[in-house]
Amino acid sequence: MRYRNTWEDAVVSKMEKVADNVMQIQIIPAGDTAAFTVGSHLDIAVLINDLPEIRSYSLVGRYGSNKPYTIAVKRLPASRGGSKYMWGLKEGSKLRISQPTNHFELSFNTSNYLLIAGGIGITPILGMAEELMAKTDKNVRMLYLGRSAQEMPYIEALQKLLGQRLTVHYSDIDGFFDTSKILNLCDIETQVYLCGPIGLMNAVRKTWENGPLNNQNLRFETFGASGLFAPQAYTVKLPRFNREVQVNENQTLLSALLDVKIDVMYDCKKGECGLCQVDILEYSGDIDHRDFFFSEEEKGKNKKMCACVSRVANGNITIDTAYRG
Repeated sequence: MRYRNTWEDAVVSKMEKVADNVMQIQIIPAGDTAAFTVGSHLDIAVLINDLPEIRSYSLVGRYGSNKPYTIAVKRLPASRGGSKYMWGLKEGSKLRISQPTNHFELSFNTSNYLLIAGGIGITPILGMAEELMAKTDKNVRMLYLGRSAQEMPYIEALQKLLGQRLTVHYSDIDGFFDTSKILNLCDIETQVYLCGPIGLMNAVRKTWENGPLNNQNLRFETFGASGLFAPQAYTVKLPRFNREVQVNENQTLLSALLDVKIDVMYDCKKGECGLCQVDILEYSGDIDHRDFFFSEEEKGKNKKMCACVSRVANGNITIDTAYRG
C-alpha cells in the first residue's frame, strides 16, 4: 500500500442539507483535529449490506484549529452503498475515520490556475479556491458545472469569494458544456485542478491531451468515479480457474474475485494506480471503464480493465487475472 491508515473514533456533530441531494456532515475526532492541506480526504469505515467497507470523502474548505472535519456527500441513486450509509447517519452517530491524507496536492509553483468542479466535485475545489485567493500573487479562474443551481452547494460562498473569476454553468439552462473552452482560459503556465463525474473528467482529459498544453499541468481527483451506465449484475468467466463468478450491482469485480479466493493485486481501489488490471479475453455488451489509469485510446481497445472500479453493462465478460503466484 502507498500509505497506512491510522484509525480513530469520531462522532457526527452536525448534519446539514446544503443542496438538493447533498448533505454536509461535520465530524469531531476523539483526539485533536489533525492539520491538513486543501485537497485532502478522510477514509471512513462504512457498512454496506452489513459488510465493512471504506469510502473516501474530500475535506471541504481549509484547515481550522479545533474545528470539526467537514465533508459533503451526494445521495446517488446508483450508489455502491456509501452515500446511502452516510445519509443514514444522525448527529451523535459514531464513526471510525482515518487521518487526513492528500493525493490531490495543490502546488504553488505557478501564477495561473484554473479550477474545475463538476457537481459534488466541488468538495476539494472549494478549499483550493480559498487558499489561492488568500495569496496576492495568484491569478485564479474557476468553472463550476452542474445540472441546476438547486443541486450545486456553496455557490453563494464562491460568488462572494471569486466574483467575476467564477463561471457557473447550469446544464438544465445552458445545455452541454463545450470542454474546448477551457483551452481559451489557459496558457503554458496554467495549472488545472479538476474534480467531478467521470463523463466531465474524461471529456476534459481528452480535450487537454489533444491540445497544445503540458499534460502535467492537468491534475485531478477521483474516488472510484461513477460510470457511464447504471451498475448492473453480470457474470465473469475465468477459464484458467474453470470458474464463473457473479458480480452483483452493488459489488466491484475486485471484491467479487477476492470473495471467492481468486487473488488479484490491488492498491488504490480508485482506478488510479492500475495494479488491479485484468486481461479481457471476450465480452458482450459494454465495458464501462471507470478508471483514470488507462488512456482514452486504451479504453477504446477494450483489452484490459481495472477490476477495482470498471464494470460490464448489458452483457458478460471472460477475463484472465494474470496472477501467476
